[in-house]
Amino acid sequence: MNLYRFSAPAAFYPIAGAWAPWFALGAAILTVLGLYIGFVVAPTDFQQGQVYRIIFIHVPSAWMSMFIWLVMTFWSILALALNTRLSAMMAQALAPTGAWMTFIALWTGAFWGRPTWGTYWAWDARMTSELILLFLYFGLIALRNAIDDPRRADRACAVYTIVGAVNIPIIYFSVQWWNTLHQGASVSLTAAPSMAATMIAGMLVMALAAWLYTIAVVLVRVRAIILERERGAAWIDARLIARRV
Repeated sequence: MNLYRFSAPAAFYPIAGAWAPWFALGAAILTVLGLYIGFVVAPTDFQQGQVYRIIFIHVPSAWMSMFIWLVMTFWSILALALNTRLSAMMAQALAPTGAWMTFIALWTGAFWGRPTWGTYWAWDARMTSELILLFLYFGLIALRNAIDDPRRADRACAVYTIVGAVNIPIIYFSVQWWNTLHQGASVSLTAAPSMAATMIAGMLVMALAAWLYTIAVVLVRVRAIILERERGAAWIDARLIARRV
């Protein structure tokens, strides 16, 4: 099977429409399951009490804020290397969701920090670098809107995204490189977990739900981008005529 043919917007458009509802359904089911595990099944933390439960929203959104930028970087590299329009469209579609996940991470982190650290905000390395990530998302969206030519905007945003990826390891390793308020990673591939199994299960389920949600939203958004940017193409005109009939 020639997978390269799906890089054409005309071929990907119907696939995105078929897949989006299933990813949305999966995200909804996993969100309900994850919240149930996190807020009902998981035990109360012996140090933080009930307030720790905000991590079931905070941690998955923080993970996704970084992961989405890495996925955008992947699509941006493809867009520059292979000059594929769909790659640039996918990166464009991911940006608003990445900004939303970053905002949720900062917002929930502030509400967790008030009873835990005694303040909503502290300019430690991780919080500051995560805030910079939000500004990077906003800057990327603004850059695209500032350039009228879509192809020029694709190239400029691709370079911006690749350069901005340097902030991701800074966020991730900030707790190791500097003395921050944040604790080290509770989930690691190289060490035993420092949390109860139900807590970890709830976070992982919510993380998967966030990823399925991201895919569903991006598929819907990229269809809108394809319609906007491919306006006037024969296949779009034929599809619009078929809808009217």
